[in-house]
Amino acid sequence: MRKVYITGIGLVTSIGNDVPTVSQSLRELRHGFEVYAPFQKADVPVKVIGTIKGYDADSYDCEDWTYPSRFSVKRDILRGMAPHGLYTYCAMLDAIADAKLAGGDVSNDDTGLYAASGGSPHLLGHYLHRMNTMGVMRCSPLGIVASIAGTVNFNLVAQFKIKGASTGFASACASSSHAIGFAYDEIALNRQKRMFVVGAEDGNVESILPFAGMRALSLQVNPDLASRPFDLGRDGFVGTGGAAVVVLESEEEVERRGAKVYCEVTGWGQASDGYNVAISHPDGEGLRTAMENALRRASLDPEAVDYVNAHATSTPIGDVSEARALKAVFHNGATRPAVSSTKALTGHGLSLAGAMETAFCAIALQEGFMPGSAHITRLDPACEGLNIIRATLTQPPHVVLNNSSGFGGANVCIVLRQA
Repeated sequence: MRKVYITGIGLVTSIGNDVPTVSQSLRELRHGFEVYAPFQKADVPVKVIGTIKGYDADSYDCEDWTYPSRFSVKRDILRGMAPHGLYTYCAMLDAIADAKLAGGDVSNDDTGLYAASGGSPHLLGHYLHRMNTMGVMRCSPLGIVASIAGTVNFNLVAQFKIKGASTGFASACASSSHAIGFAYDEIALNRQKRMFVVGAEDGNVESILPFAGMRALSLQVNPDLASRPFDLGRDGFVGTGGAAVVVLESEEEVERRGAKVYCEVTGWGQASDGYNVAISHPDGEGLRTAMENALRRASLDPEAVDYVNAHATSTPIGDVSEARALKAVFHNGATRPAVSSTKALTGHGLSLAGAMETAFCAIALQEGFMPGSAHITRLDPACEGLNIIRATLTQPPHVVLNNSSGFGGANVCIVLRQA
């Protein structure tokens, strides 16, 4: 099994669109929430989201979209993209630059791409409405590839001339963590030398607001109180969108290129709850097993783990389920790792979450800090006993876990180690 390293990161998130800005936000516990204008209607109880700054892709017409001037995206490329397609295209360019990859490193038989998104309900609804009201032949020729769940990998594989393994993942909020896990396998098993892993979501009305019907979204009107994982007063998650691109490479490629590395990916694990289509197992059984499987694959004892980036989304049921799973894995209270949820700052990125938070962990490992869990004023008694840090620690972690859970009880744990 070959060693696997993270060598590049590209980000478009509510807390920043580049590594230095994101790092500062994580250190200072600076959230990215704002009152969202499209939600300010009497019949919409949700008011706050994690907004993407510097981009405007709300229009159905890509000609109206705006994005940072340092990027140049051709019109014929934009026509086949959803809003999060634009985010991923820009994040991909940044990840390539961050990893210092040449054109030949990106496009070859040994470089692949795995991606995850929920598609674009925003565009899909628009195109279906046009079809039903104006006729079948009034649909956009690129409407399908711009809106369905595979839109990210369709576009990036085509535009960046990816020739290796490529596919999309659909396990809801565990999707991009699954993508990282299977991308790790591709390299560790000597099938590929390099993998791009992408997670992305639109983060607009149509991709976030339907969760209100599940009673899953926070109804707080104050952005400072809306997302507070592990807090007794939490009332649901805050939605967000954006994109994250993580570059994974084999040890041989790192040595050949003299590449810098953020950290080593040492293994991963997954398991299912087998319990409920939408609710985590009350005792976190699937997540506990996923963490145990990941540690076993990485040949590490629980005591070796310094920090856990929790999935904790700020929902009443989910946070307690994860807390119980963490207590079961790290049963020795004296050696329990630091735990925090960066969703207190970003909101919940759905399919984006796993890749985004793995990138956060990689940054923390390289720069030597552990981000705190923000906005906790009254810790839920069910979470007592865990080492939930409320301020950022400057103590460098050596081993980090990143947890993700999705609908149907899908659970994924990624293990990262200081390089």
